[in-house]
Amino acid sequence: MTTPASPAQPTPSGDDRNLVAVDATYIAPSFEEKLHAFWKKNGTAVIVLCVLVLVGIVAKGGWDYLAAQKEAEVQKDYAAATTPEKLKSFASSHADHILGTLAQLRLSDDAYTAGKAAEAVTGYEMVSAKLKTGPLFARAQLGLAMAKIAAGKTAEGETALKSLAGDAAQLKGIRAEASYHLASLAAEAGRADDVKKYSEQVAQIDPSSPWTQRAMTLRASLPATPAAASPQAEAPAAGGVQIKLPGK
Repeated sequence: MTTPASPAQPTPSGDDRNLVAVDATYIAPSFEEKLHAFWKKNGTAVIVLCVLVLVGIVAKGGWDYLAAQKEAEVQKDYAAATTPEKLKSFASSHADHILGTLAQLRLSDDAYTAGKAAEAVTGYEMVSAKLKTGPLFARAQLGLAMAKIAAGKTAEGETALKSLAGDAAQLKGIRAEASYHLASLAAEAGRADDVKKYSEQVAQIDPSSPWTQRAMTLRASLPATPAAASPQAEAPAAGGVQIKLPGK
């Protein structure tokens, strides 16, 4: 008769008989050894990465240097544009630079001063199209309004001046000057009420502005309004006989 096999005895908890014995002579690798192993495995990749970073830094520095040199040359050329011909050449060759736009604004001012209204209108429109916003844009819009008036487009010019004068977001200087020009135009047209309105508008915008002083001087130069006749004034009676009113 076969003897049944004895059931396997469960390994008691905490029994370490199946663990591999640790070599008592084992020494963990030092930091230097780990670093050496890492470098041996990844050294080439690290070097390539450092080279790429260095190249990027050098390239950016070189680009910044070239950009600074180019900007200095543009500023030098602008300073040297002391004649209308040189200014025109500079504006044409640096059309995409802010100084090129400023040169065009100066040319437009010169054209307006010289009585070349149509040329001034074209120039101011070019400046406005490039800038879109900002103090120089507002300055170009003011010049454009005045150039249109000089070119005979009075209604368009006055509308533009009113828009600038009434825009609270604009600079005070632009608004005050626009209001003064409106007062001046009203004076030329004999519109005394508008002269008063726009001169007061200048004073409200900037009381200390020289445009305020000019507006008040303009207003004071208007002829005095004739006083209305008194209803009790003496008047000829019918038939040419004058009647003296009682108490007169």
